[in-house]
Amino acid sequence: RNSVLFSGLEEKDFENIHQPIDLYTLPPGSVLYRAGDPGERLFTIRAGILKLVQYLPDGTQRIVRLLRSTDVTGLEVLLGQSYQHDAVVLQSTQACSLPVSVVRALSQTNPALHKELLNRWQKALIEADAWLTELSTGSAKQRVARLLLRLVRDEQSSQCALFSREDMGAMLGITTETASRTIAEFKRQSLLVETTPNNFLLDIRNLERIAAG
Repeated sequence: RNSVLFSGLEEKDFENIHQPIDLYTLPPGSVLYRAGDPGERLFTIRAGILKLVQYLPDGTQRIVRLLRSTDVTGLEVLLGQSYQHDAVVLQSTQACSLPVSVVRALSQTNPALHKELLNRWQKALIEADAWLTELSTGSAKQRVARLLLRLVRDEQSSQCALFSREDMGAMLGITTETASRTIAEFKRQSLLVETTPNNFLLDIRNLERIAAG
């Protein structure tokens, strides 16, 4: 009942559910699902951050999106497709596992859930478009600044945790070395101030100036 996807449903909507809706707590490095696996469940993210990964023919990874609290992932299984990406935990994550048969059945009888599923599709498309336009264009400094701003966009503070430089490079289409140099330069300029290990306070105004070019 606590799943963000089911928040608009009433108690009677759950009476005919006979399959478990599980809650997982996953440490960094865990794999929620892999590309090509047959999809029998979709997932809502309660807390944490995951990366959606595609692999290029030469084996290098490209991170195509981040998943955060309230996101729904694995929607492609509703169309009978296998998973399109690897979903890998970056920061300790809680996720609800929802049997696709349950979601299909509820969406057929409940207009609110059907509408919410369409909203989730739309949100995923908007996020994919933004990822392409914001994080795959411009200089390395612009891309890193835009990523940092996205990490705190929906938060109440200007503090965020960073990922490995390898992951950052895979998100932005830049080399690990370039990501490392850019972060080091931002630190020297006090655009990033480390408050606790790997937690940084951002200079939002100046990062916005860099992001805009």
